[in-house]
This record gives sequence, structure tokens and C-alpha cells, in this order.
Amino acid sequence: MRVLLADSSQEVRSALRLHLEQEPGIVIVGEVTEAGEILAQVAIACPDVVLIDCGLPGLKAEEIVPALHSQFPHLLVIALCRRPEMRQAALAAGADAFVSKGDLPESLLATIKKAHSN
Repeated sequence: MRVLLADSSQEVRSALRLHLEQEPGIVIVGEVTEAGEILAQVAIACPDVVLIDCGLPGLKAEEIVPALHSQFPHLLVIALCRRPEMRQAALAAGADAFVSKGDLPESLLATIKKAHSN
């Protein structure tokens, strides 16, 4: 499974990369630090999954998530947010799944696998 990380924090991207790359079958194909880079990077890297930080600079989830689904219909978009109360807004914007940054790393992995298997 090919994963693109979209988070402005180098620490978060590094932690995600470290955790996910230990899982067989998961490859990190790129990283972006602002919303304006996502569409171009998805076109270049061809990921199966994009992990998008809800606090990504320039991100308007109600715009970028539908654009991603429109241009890349098979792409899974998983919202990754610091605030668990953002779940409903992220899902309403069209995210396929939601993970709180406060959740255990195993929860992120389970969410990715579940979304990818559907």
C-alpha cells in the first residue's frame, strides 16, 4: 500500500513514517507540508492512501477532499487531527476515515488497513 503524508510538522511526518514503514506492505511515497501541494504530489506519487492533517496550512477540507476524490476516485483520504471533535467535520467533508493524533499508533494502522480493505 502506497501512502502519502500531508502534515506541516516534520516531527509528525517523521513519526508517521517511522511507524508505518515498519509495517510490511506499506511504503511512504511522499510528503507534503501544505495543502496546495497535495493534488500535484498525488498525481506524481500515485498513492493508495493520503493521510491529511486537519490543521494543514491552506487546507479547506470541504474543497480539497472532494477535489482529490474527483481527480483520483480510488484514493483513500484519511483525516488525521489533533482534536477528536473534528471527526464529524472531516467525514462530512468527504474523508474516508478519521484518526485522532491522540490515538494509539495501532489505531492509525488499523484504520488504514480497514479503509484499504473496503
